[in-house]
Amino acid sequence: VKAVVLDPKNDFSVDRILTKHDVQNLIKLCVARLLDTTNPSLDTIKMQVYFDMNYANRAEFKNEQHRILEGRLAPVVREITDSRPRVKEEMESVYRAIISYVLLRSGLGSPTDIEVVREVTAALQSVFPQTEMAAFISLSKKNKEQQLETFSKLVTGIRLFNKDRRKGGSSIDDLPAILNEAIPSATRALDEALSTCHALAPCYTALLESMSEDRHRHMQLSSLKLKEALFNVRQHEAFLCILLSEVITSAREVEVTNKQFAATMEQLKNTVQNKVSVGTTEVFPLFIALSDLWTSFQDEILLLSLITNMTNNLQQFSKIQSQLFPEELLTSLLEGVTVKSDEERIRETMETRVNVSDFKNREWFFPETTTNFDKLLIQYHGFCAHAISEKGLILPGNPAIGILKHRERYYAFSSKEAAYAFAQNPDKFIQLNTEKAREHTELIQLLELHHQFEYLAPSGTQVRKGHEYLMKPITKYDSSTQTDTHILPPTIVTSYEWNEWELRRKAIKLANLRRKLTRAMQTDLSHMRRENCTQVYLPKDVGTQTKRENSSNVPRPHVFLEGLRGGSSPTTHMVEVDLTRAVDET
Repeated sequence: VKAVVLDPKNDFSVDRILTKHDVQNLIKLCVARLLDTTNPSLDTIKMQVYFDMNYANRAEFKNEQHRILEGRLAPVVREITDSRPRVKEEMESVYRAIISYVLLRSGLGSPTDIEVVREVTAALQSVFPQTEMAAFISLSKKNKEQQLETFSKLVTGIRLFNKDRRKGGSSIDDLPAILNEAIPSATRALDEALSTCHALAPCYTALLESMSEDRHRHMQLSSLKLKEALFNVRQHEAFLCILLSEVITSAREVEVTNKQFAATMEQLKNTVQNKVSVGTTEVFPLFIALSDLWTSFQDEILLLSLITNMTNNLQQFSKIQSQLFPEELLTSLLEGVTVKSDEERIRETMETRVNVSDFKNREWFFPETTTNFDKLLIQYHGFCAHAISEKGLILPGNPAIGILKHRERYYAFSSKEAAYAFAQNPDKFIQLNTEKAREHTELIQLLELHHQFEYLAPSGTQVRKGHEYLMKPITKYDSSTQTDTHILPPTIVTSYEWNEWELRRKAIKLANLRRKLTRAMQTDLSHMRRENCTQVYLPKDVGTQTKRENSSNVPRPHVFLEGLRGGSSPTTHMVEVDLTRAVDET
């Protein structure tokens, strides 16, 4: 509908309401356009719609896959979190549901494989024995969901560790090895498709250039829809380049993840070694890290699968090339025509560049004098801004010639002459390019002209997704700024009180003060007196002693007894002798 409405030949206006006759005419033209299977323009639009509907960048794709997984597991999670088991049989049923959840979430092995179920059960019992079910049931719903996710990661890490030690995990696929084969395979498929585009685009371009130079040749080739075929090839090439960049990014991510996985596994081996028991605080974080890294491998597998499917499915939208231009026909048409590849065109113009002094009011950028030159967002997907409107061709722009800045947008050109012609009146050529996009609606997306047709953009995620991969980020620079902490003078009211009781206390105080009077008086003696001050020496601390300590000593008593041993007489005679000295002698 957009293609038919925008085409000037159909004489539709987007500003007025369509009459009944207009609607019938629109339907007729749309049906005719849809049934025209020989027009590459329709296949190009189909290709654009397919890409918009299926492509998503890495972050969006991973989030969508995780959301789908959560949706599939939601019934199992709900069954576990909402259950209130009371008897032993019900407890065992909930525990089996937890085992199913852990197995389904990890994606490691088939749930119908008894060996896999036993392995998962043993790993789960090592971190969550069945005796702890009562404590699990008492948790809130949110805490239960967090615990389930933790159990899944721990069991996954344990199974991966056992697989590395050859003590289990036979059903777990070797994802790193699969990725190491899948990435080169996807790269080869994309390179082959790109090489086909790189071979066809210069041929169509050379034929279109020969038509503009030779009138007889123009009459001969005008019915072959060469422009539509060129637009189809260029759009296919642009989409393949996007997919190829994703594969290159995926290869880098896999390489980094491989190193992290090997390092984490080695750290876990060193921690566990041959110990009988290991603290959970040491090994549980490592098991969770292994699970997260393995999830990254799974995401890369899914992303590569998407890219491979899209690469294969995009081929169907270019099949019309071989139908309209078989190899024999294309070879005969190219007799006597010089075909130049995009690289050859750029190489021929590398030494030529715009002379800035020839333009007074134009701003030009060059690689040697511009910071972040390669990050400038060039309009028309980097194609020559002059060739589109002048010749209806899509030629690669050479930024080395000079990039023109006009109204905060940047334009590249295929030759110095094209740059000079465009710079004389940029608004004219920009308008001509817009008119060209009206005639060939597929150019709106190919040349990234969405900002000029915003009134036709439908609401919804489809266009938003298209913008996210089509519209490159604007040029950014590192900068810093400093502002005052308080630009305005402070307005803090120091007398403000939030406490009601403090306000009551102040109110009572003010009420008391209203009944008080302050009087002052002055006497003749104090009138006109000046203030005097005196200085005194403060008393110092003095200590005195009024008593003297003394001591005395008494003699020790010395008393001796004689005759205790007895003698010859039967009667004992004892004599006591006191040799103690007198007190005054000491």
